Amino acid sequence: MSSRATFWRALFALGVVAVSLYVALTQPPRLGLDLRGGTRIVLETRDSPTVEADAESTDRALEVLRQRVDALGVAEPSLARSGERRIVVELPGVQDPRKAAETIGRTAQLTFHPVREATAGPKSGPAGDGSRVLPDPDAPGSFLRLAPPALTGAGVKDAEAVLDAQSGRGWIVDLEFHGGGKEWAGITGDAACAAPGDPARRVAIVLDDAIVSAPGMESSVPCGAGITGGSAQITGSFGAAEARDLAALVKGGALPVPVTTVEQSVVGPTLGEDAIRASALAAVIGLVCTGLFIIAVYRLTGALATLALALYGLISYAAIVGIGATLTLPGLAGFVLAIGIAVDANVLVFERAREEYLRASVLSSARRNDLRHPLRIGFRKAWSAVTDSHVTTLLAAGLLFVFAIGPVKGFGVTLVIGVLASLVSAMVITRLLAEWALGRGAVRARPALTGLTTTGRVRAYLERRPPRLMRHRGRWLGVCLGLLLLALGGIGVRGLEFGVEFTGGRQVQYTAERPVDADTARAAVAEAGFPRAVVQTTGERGITVRTGELSNQQQEEVRASLGEVAGKVTVERDETIGPSLGSELRTHALIALAVAVAAQLVYLTVRFRWTFAAAAVAAMVQDVLLVVGLFAWLGKPVDSVFLAALLTVVGYSVNDTVVVLDRLRELRRMSPRGAWPELADRAVAQTLPRTVNTGMGALFVLIALAVLGGDSLADFSVALLAGVVVGIASTVFTAMPLAVGLQLRNPDKPRARPKRAESRSGTGAVV
Repeated sequence: MSSRATFWRALFALGVVAVSLYVALTQPPRLGLDLRGGTRIVLETRDSPTVEADAESTDRALEVLRQRVDALGVAEPSLARSGERRIVVELPGVQDPRKAAETIGRTAQLTFHPVREATAGPKSGPAGDGSRVLPDPDAPGSFLRLAPPALTGAGVKDAEAVLDAQSGRGWIVDLEFHGGGKEWAGITGDAACAAPGDPARRVAIVLDDAIVSAPGMESSVPCGAGITGGSAQITGSFGAAEARDLAALVKGGALPVPVTTVEQSVVGPTLGEDAIRASALAAVIGLVCTGLFIIAVYRLTGALATLALALYGLISYAAIVGIGATLTLPGLAGFVLAIGIAVDANVLVFERAREEYLRASVLSSARRNDLRHPLRIGFRKAWSAVTDSHVTTLLAAGLLFVFAIGPVKGFGVTLVIGVLASLVSAMVITRLLAEWALGRGAVRARPALTGLTTTGRVRAYLERRPPRLMRHRGRWLGVCLGLLLLALGGIGVRGLEFGVEFTGGRQVQYTAERPVDADTARAAVAEAGFPRAVVQTTGERGITVRTGELSNQQQEEVRASLGEVAGKVTVERDETIGPSLGSELRTHALIALAVAVAAQLVYLTVRFRWTFAAAAVAAMVQDVLLVVGLFAWLGKPVDSVFLAALLTVVGYSVNDTVVVLDRLRELRRMSPRGAWPELADRAVAQTLPRTVNTGMGALFVLIALAVLGGDSLADFSVALLAGVVVGIASTVFTAMPLAVGLQLRNPDKPRARPKRAESRSGTGAVV
């Protein structure tokens, strides 16, 4: 049975790794605007004379815009409705927002009109006849009086830009009509009946109140029959880009309601090329240090776990690429948390295996060389804690994905993928590699190489001096309460420095004398005292600076600093903008966070008991408030990146607490009459090696990101570093004392024992 299970595990692992490797090598990643750069356009729908701009009409407009963007050939665009009447369009790689907004934002009402006559001026027709007068594109200064439209763009089936090199007409737009083009044949047939040279022999093709082409019928077109075949061409001295844009507009169809551009900008990468390279270097250094630490502690099994961790990176990356998810800066938080969970699962198993090996060695010296048996028991006993920690994290990530939008949704996506990938790498791949290695004769002859036969320094110290923390649980709770009050004091006294995404701010658009790139402009603004400002470039000489509070004097200092690198700088536009996330995003994010906390409380209550669940959630809330209070005292901005870090802290806190509570539950089952304070002390002592080793693994990554990751990830790393430290402390000094206190106040109800059968003998003895 064991061999069959091993075979299926190996087959599954091999398949997952092979598919992941294929996807990673054949498909490129999809980067968000904050990592890649591009254009962001916010459109707002307006009421038309016949259609009200509401959520339904905005959704229809969104689909039309999506077809236009697809026809433009923009790689990996993103279109989404925000609120009831706004549409957010993100075009990665597009650096000209004005042209893009002009193309996709046009109403694009295409109509075909018979021409009545040519006029010398824009005279209107007789009242009520439905005619209109528009400029003639083929005769500047002349106008054409058009009959009511005989065909609209709804009758066009397809449109394609084509280079007509044979006839010398250049770029044209080929049209294909629905139903064989009967209406088109009728219009052209009537026009062909007019005398040669008569303007009535022309058919005007009108797009948004402008004649784009008014071809005349050639002599070969029969009167009455017209042009058959269901096709036509739009000509008019088009360039390649103009022809493609026109084809995209015609093919996409007309917007059901008009739209106006309320915001447009080129979004430069938040990190910049240098910062991206520095962040990648920091991640590699952190992971290498984590791997070396795990190898130093667990030796051979640690080396195998490090290999499995590398495969985790491959699997999670391939999953993101395979499903087409967008990798953004906040999404990096999900990977950091998942890496910690992957390391944690391995550490849980190895520490369990150590305990089982030492216990088996005491019972029987013949079992000292049997290393695979304690490893299997370690995987079996660690499964409960691994499952609980993964499920609680998946609950938060899944609910964030359902309720949240924007960067918070991206955080949830990457976290879900990372957690599932870490489960495969830790519980399947690591197990296969470890069981194979421990079965080798050379390893059995040298069991010390495995790292499972040693006690470990932390465990050895705890055996010499076992902790008695629960004797003074009131003292620890008092200290935690003091820290909590200090954090709340920082929030109340200093307040929170909300980022531009939440509070809005001032946006100033400059025009520079010399071209300047985004990184150079960003450095100049930082030298003026605003390193957190969002700096974007528009065109060759346009610079946009967006920040929070900015006085006129400070604005002049920013302008002077930009002048040192870009020559003379003048202010072109100065306005106050609202939050980029908007009230809808904030509301959904808060709802998602609240529902996630409630769902974890329910899950932990079902899996454990309500006293344990309440203690875990209380510790988690404390950790969040401590990190928020720290940022309040330090005056650091609270923005979308900080929100992602805060959600990561929630995952770390719950994960760490669940492991200790799971061990406490196991000890209670083994000693039903044991005192809760003593059991809690034993649970802390037995899981502390895991806590220290897992925390060290996470700290290596976070310290490397904080030092080498650049300003964009500095606050993110600081928040996570604080979260890891307070999460470890809150488990021991908040969650466990609360769990013991609640359990002592609400003791377990004694189970009714079955009555013993009694029979009385003559002597009255009970038998």
